[in-house]
Amino acid sequence: MAAPEEQPADPVEESAAVASSRSVDIAVSLVLLALAGVLAFDNWRTGMSWDSTGPQAGYFPFYLSLILAGASVYGIVKELAARRADSGAFVRREQLRRVVQVLVPTLLFCLFMQWLGLYVASFLLIAGFMIWVGRIAVWKSVVTALVFSVAMFVTFDVAFDVIMPKGPLEALFGF
Repeated sequence: MAAPEEQPADPVEESAAVASSRSVDIAVSLVLLALAGVLAFDNWRTGMSWDSTGPQAGYFPFYLSLILAGASVYGIVKELAARRADSGAFVRREQLRRVVQVLVPTLLFCLFMQWLGLYVASFLLIAGFMIWVGRIAVWKSVVTALVFSVAMFVTFDVAFDVIMPKGPLEALFGF
């Protein structure tokens, strides 16, 4: 039985900062401001006033988008006004590496599910996480992923007859 690879005591403190808290706050506020602008325009176009029957469809969403825009502008101004103070690191290189280590396989799972189906893509995702991220023995990872995928198939497709995305393997078995 192979032991999990030893992790450094605290690699996060030693790695370089990738982004500061201020830059991320400003970027998120800008994205929310853009979203508020799109929502405000769409609800203005839909109708954001009162008519003879009461408020139009875009009335409340329009004013909510104005509140979101105001909060976003406040966040941007607050961060720009505090530019002299040290904002600290939002994410360090080691932390970002761990996030990407989970994000990329999850995105690939979403893409592969379209062609391979839910069960095969789940098998690959679970086995891959266990082998590469968890550093668990290959045979244990494959058995666990297989048991989980078969249990999901039996639960959703056989027991409850729920329509799930299927791929060529399920078609081979007539599902």
